[in-house]
Amino acid sequence: MTLAKLLPLAAALALGACTTVRDTPSATPVTVKIVGLNDFHGNLEPLAKPVELTSENGAEHAVRAGGAAYLASAVAEHRNGGDHSLVIAAGDLIGGSPLVSSLFLDEPTIGAMNRLGLDFNAVGNHEFDRGWRELKRMQEGGCEKFGLRDPCAVEPDFGGADFAFLAANVMTGGGTLFPGHAIRRFGSGERAVAVGVIGLTLKDTPTLVTPSGVEGLTFGDEADAINALIPELEREGADAIVVAIHQGLSPEPGTPYSGCGAVAGALRAVLERLDPRVDLVISGHTHRTYVCDFSTVDPARTFTVSSAGYGGALLTDIALTIDPAANEVTAVTARNVVVQNAPAPGGEAADPAFAAFTPDAAIADYVARYAAAAHEAESRPVGKISGPAPDPGPATEETQLGNLIADAQLFATREAGAQIAFMNNSGVRAAILPGEDGTVTFGDIYAAQPFGNTLMTKTFTGAQLLALLEQQFDDDGFVQTFSASEGFALRYDMGRPSGNRVVSATLDGAPIDPAANYRVTMNSFLAAGGDTFTVFADGAEAATGPTDLDAMESYLRATEMRQLPATGRITDLTAR
Repeated sequence: MTLAKLLPLAAALALGACTTVRDTPSATPVTVKIVGLNDFHGNLEPLAKPVELTSENGAEHAVRAGGAAYLASAVAEHRNGGDHSLVIAAGDLIGGSPLVSSLFLDEPTIGAMNRLGLDFNAVGNHEFDRGWRELKRMQEGGCEKFGLRDPCAVEPDFGGADFAFLAANVMTGGGTLFPGHAIRRFGSGERAVAVGVIGLTLKDTPTLVTPSGVEGLTFGDEADAINALIPELEREGADAIVVAIHQGLSPEPGTPYSGCGAVAGALRAVLERLDPRVDLVISGHTHRTYVCDFSTVDPARTFTVSSAGYGGALLTDIALTIDPAANEVTAVTARNVVVQNAPAPGGEAADPAFAAFTPDAAIADYVARYAAAAHEAESRPVGKISGPAPDPGPATEETQLGNLIADAQLFATREAGAQIAFMNNSGVRAAILPGEDGTVTFGDIYAAQPFGNTLMTKTFTGAQLLALLEQQFDDDGFVQTFSASEGFALRYDMGRPSGNRVVSATLDGAPIDPAANYRVTMNSFLAAGGDTFTVFADGAEAATGPTDLDAMESYLRATEMRQLPATGRITDLTAR
């Protein structure tokens, strides 16, 4: 997931559980319960770190949460209380996943969601990490191989998703990649109702994945795609219209987990253009928690907007009250629910501020089957490092872990003439925390770099290299610095005009010469212009190297104890 630059903050919306009441029902109302999910990212097991949350009263909590078996129990409980129910996810169900899922091409996440009862998933950017053909396999099943890993390693009869992927703005030559919408009908007679669901991803998805993975596809404007489908849903008799979109808001720090705060973020511009007939927007991508009544921003648009954070640690409990005679939604209630893990006997006590869920036994057994299959690979030692390499910070923050990865990539591609290696900070996904003796396992390095990229080495002129470095700080997309290999140094100033923010760039102490040639290594995602770094695609004399994980393992094994590199390669001179 990559954060978009924020739009200016609007007035704060201090909301708890959100309730939007419209007109008085004219007939016996029908309640449709909806469980909203987003950004599960294959987290089949409980999250390793407690989830930090702020309550309505300002109290701070750190809660053990998540895991497919616990999430299934929470979903089952919160489907109750209505006449009918749906479970809808807003993308990034798969991709960027822990080893227990990604080692098996996220097949177990599809299997867990089948068992959980998911009805619809809007595609997110990470659904395309392994390419659209592999994503089609996730929907349709089968064991055709589209990448380096063999599919169907644990389940030889992988049948694909029982739920529907939706992709209203992802176009192929002959239409949408997946259906853009669906309609679910409930009840009969006077109490018959229909819920229309539109699903889509952010239009910037091609800048966030390897271009070959979306080759032949086009990604359209989000609001245009949604608005075009609403008349069709109404013709099909939809009483309620739900949008699941993989784009999000970014409330200010300290916003309660079921509140809203200021309505900022890339999704706001989409919401401001939506047809007012939309009743509910389930969102994601920013990994934030919020429940917003958008009528506070625009009284003509009375829909509720929700997001349940990251990794299955929360869900959104939603109820639509529908007047079947008037064919309209008369009320929407929504709140985020923490999927707190019930403690094991003798374990740490649960936080009394939240309900604790016991795991669904069948899904727990299913996950355990995959965890056992992954254990041998996960626990294999690959080397030692001199200390912990903490969690990656913001994309502009230099870290020892980022520098370690860049050094490993330079080491692995010296034979291709590499002089510099760059790693995108947004691609570093987890800390590496060695054992007491410094031992690092394959599972550790996999968690840090779970995307299976190969390394590429290309020739750039110094002028191209300087243009590439400026792209870190331009106004196209989000700002992030590279992690850079040893010997390279960069100083920048965000107070200068775009295109002139690099103050200096040196290799082994010498300024980058615009007329000279340089051999530069990057991962295959960047090599194709990923994260809007289009200059990477312009390099010449490309040489393909090992995978990023093989490079790291070779680098660690080359010495008994690999010292973590110091920081200081990237210097921010911006006045503070």
